[in-house]
Amino acid sequence: MINMFKHKLKSFFGQKTLTKAQILNEFKNKKGLEIGGPSNIFKPPFALPIYTLAKSIDNVNYSNQTIWEGDIANTKFEYYENKLGKQYILEASELTYIKSDSYDFLISSHCLEHCANALKTIDEWIRVVKKGGLLLIIVPKKELTFDHRRPTTTYNHLVDDLTKNVSEDDLTHLPEIIRLHDLERDLAAGDIAMFSQRSKKNFENRGLHHHVFDIPLLEQIFKKNKLTTLYTLVDGMNLIIIGKK
Repeated sequence: MINMFKHKLKSFFGQKTLTKAQILNEFKNKKGLEIGGPSNIFKPPFALPIYTLAKSIDNVNYSNQTIWEGDIANTKFEYYENKLGKQYILEASELTYIKSDSYDFLISSHCLEHCANALKTIDEWIRVVKKGGLLLIIVPKKELTFDHRRPTTTYNHLVDDLTKNVSEDDLTHLPEIIRLHDLERDLAAGDIAMFSQRSKKNFENRGLHHHVFDIPLLEQIFKKNKLTTLYTLVDGMNLIIIGKK
């Protein structure tokens, strides 16, 4: 029974010397910031129940209303039962009102791919985390999503976006997305005409996936930003990476 348990942990966390308790303990009684969300993966019974462990979690969303969460309160972030944090309405890449080194950790699930300038965004996320703090980022595995026909983004492309200071109204990738987006895996988007019309208004709805990631690209981003990669995991449609500042 013990060997079976260890095997499951190895399968989940990708490293046989780690246990689930050791990983989650890094978030226990700590102050965190979530970009996007709230996210089910951070709630029990899912694998990373950080909401129940953290001392407090604040949140950033780009608008008071999103296509995922509907209306968002201006001041309070209710992320779990009887747990409230502060709600910020800010761009993920411009955390203007948040001081540097403010949080013990930052978590984000299925948000980075919606950001037009990924490296600028990561720079901001690192800035607000204390030295020794953690970044936990989850992005979709393209093979299991409507992005499966698209090529994985290169690191040089992300550098080019950073150099050009690409902003959130950028539609550079729109032709590729329209051509390769699998609408059969995105029924809510409607037909090609409806999807195209919605996509042209991406600055309002943020539905586009600007970039397509894999684990090697995430690891390269962390390495270039001097983050120590602690864990990586491919869990169903989720690509998960945890790094230390």
